[in-house]
Amino acid sequence: MIMRIRTLLPVAAIVFAGAAFAQDQDPATRYAQAVGDVQSLERFTKLLEEQVASQEAEVASIQRQLVDIETTNREVQPLMQQMVNTLDAFVRLDVPFLLEERTAVVNGLKATMDRADVSTSEKYRLILEAYQKELEYGRTLETYEGHLGTGATARTVEFARLGRVTLLYRTLDGSETGYWDANKKDWVVDPSLGGAIENAIKVAKGEGPPELLIVPVPAPQEVRS
Repeated sequence: MIMRIRTLLPVAAIVFAGAAFAQDQDPATRYAQAVGDVQSLERFTKLLEEQVASQEAEVASIQRQLVDIETTNREVQPLMQQMVNTLDAFVRLDVPFLLEERTAVVNGLKATMDRADVSTSEKYRLILEAYQKELEYGRTLETYEGHLGTGATARTVEFARLGRVTLLYRTLDGSETGYWDANKKDWVVDPSLGGAIENAIKVAKGEGPPELLIVPVPAPQEVRS
């Protein structure tokens, strides 16, 4: 309403000024001039009313969208939290490769979920990014150095990971080799793996051609319903 008054005042002033100027004209001319001014003012007023109506409809649409977004956020939040919890459990139960790094990603997601300054879309993007990274682990060959054991038995070893099928290791001096037994959930020392680990490390580093690697794999488990 304030916008309409501010816009119409100059037009009204023109009408009054035109009427004063037209006093020197004959009545018929003054009448025609007045009718023309009124019609022009009515058209201008109608145009403003249409613009105001359009703006009011746009505001109503935005308000509806905000309500929909709020509803969507309430529905998506539990889903995202469940995805983070599932990823957390998966990392803890999975083959223990890059465990510190992967655990840090999960903890970062948990912290992000509690932050009000991070948008829902950004939280969802980070969760999907973490899932995509875990998916890539299952189809890549990688070697890296890390720690094995705790306390007095802790030592730095070189790991060779073949997807999620096998995780091998050897000490830096080559005196000990072994692998992760997924069934026992423990490391197994196996001196016979020296050649396999050497080949896997060369392939992972790009120092040797891809070839058939003979490595220990967990025996298939019976699925019980």
